[in-house]
Amino acid sequence: MSDNFGCEMRKYKFRDLTIEELKDVSKTYPNFTFSMNTYTFKDGSQKDLLNFSGTVPVKYGNSYNIPIRLWILDSHPFAPPICFLKPTANMGIAVGKHVDARGRIYLPYLQNWSHPKSTLIGLIKEMIAKFEEELPLYSLSSSDAARQSELLSYIAKITEGETDMKSRSKTGCRNEGCFNKITVVGAGDLGIACVLAIAAKDIADKVVLLDLSEGAAKGGTMDLEMFAVPNVEISKDFYASANSKVVVLTVNSLGNAQTYLDVIQSNVDLFRGIIPAVSHYSQNAVLLVASHPVEVMTFVSWKLSSFPKSRVIGVGANLDSERFRYILTNLLKAEVLAKDAWVIGEQGEDKVPSWTSCNVAANQTEAMAARNSREKVANRAMEVLKGKGQRSWSVGLSVADLADSILKDKKKVHSVSILAKGCCNINSDVFLSLPCILGTSGVIEMVRLEEDPLVQEKLQSSAGSIHDLQQQLKL
Repeated sequence: MSDNFGCEMRKYKFRDLTIEELKDVSKTYPNFTFSMNTYTFKDGSQKDLLNFSGTVPVKYGNSYNIPIRLWILDSHPFAPPICFLKPTANMGIAVGKHVDARGRIYLPYLQNWSHPKSTLIGLIKEMIAKFEEELPLYSLSSSDAARQSELLSYIAKITEGETDMKSRSKTGCRNEGCFNKITVVGAGDLGIACVLAIAAKDIADKVVLLDLSEGAAKGGTMDLEMFAVPNVEISKDFYASANSKVVVLTVNSLGNAQTYLDVIQSNVDLFRGIIPAVSHYSQNAVLLVASHPVEVMTFVSWKLSSFPKSRVIGVGANLDSERFRYILTNLLKAEVLAKDAWVIGEQGEDKVPSWTSCNVAANQTEAMAARNSREKVANRAMEVLKGKGQRSWSVGLSVADLADSILKDKKKVHSVSILAKGCCNINSDVFLSLPCILGTSGVIEMVRLEEDPLVQEKLQSSAGSIHDLQQQLKL
């Protein structure tokens, strides 16, 4: 590779490692050409990225040369490349298990990408193996080829970045009827807790647990298989999640990150290989995020999926709100106050109690006295709440509660993480817990909060700190 090309890659964090990999690709597949071009991400942002294109040999009865194009992110080799087919005018895309209508390629190798085990050469080899199982392209007739040529400019734009999300097909209730299907991504303690809670409440007709860990099933997944929990399927293939109504994200990176920012960046890198796949297979799903930190990871899911904001929801303070009202009613005997009580804002120490209406306001003096009384009771309830940790099984029950409201279109109010821009003078794209009505389309409406300057100040403070943190992440 030329020195000039190496200079163009100066923005790559691990430039030397990336160049070494590209040299290996060039030796093994000398037909590939390399260049730097502008890639447009789903959110409309752009970045100059290294990419290479060429053909890979595939045997499917006969021998075929399948044209592909790979975009290398600037965090390579710690993040997987973005892969597309690059069909010519006389080729049609065979939409299937590993390829969508836009030619984007989805493979287990990409979903399980992990440096240094994962390499570009290894990726291409798996690509060839999967294409030999299911050929991704087919020859068009002359009339089809003429129509195809009219689409080439559009396809070229798609392979340079996914800019037109309106072109997605609507899957509706295709293939699996109108089943209430839920996919839980991640087979750790939280993922298994979600599956068991959803199964126990008999919410879904089918629950798919996507186990992204390596090796054979072990631990909890093995137990689920052994005891044959009804209507639960365990899979390592994202295709199993197709046509889910709700997709629950529970995965968290277990890397050796040194700082809190590094931990979150590891989660972002993990989601980069997950969200495009689940949004491809379940284009009308509601994404329900339970990964940490929930506000940031819900924002990341929204950005990577390009789903409307109403269909990307974090579990937020739903559990805390339910506990808060229970404490008010059963421990402090303040049932009247509990009716409209919510915990909102940022999950953790900065969450705050709030109300959606004021039940006592005969005059200003009485209203002030009632507010002071309510504040004292709320403070006592919040102190009790602090002693209640959020274990996997308790969060799993909360997730099942939210999934139940969504799938059954209950139009029930929950405090969940939603895009808070425009609320309480928040002007940035951050997610905070706010009371919302949930239904099959996700968030139907945000419930109006009682005006409280102190609460608004705390929400704005949380929004500011979350936004600052997001600005440091590499999406």
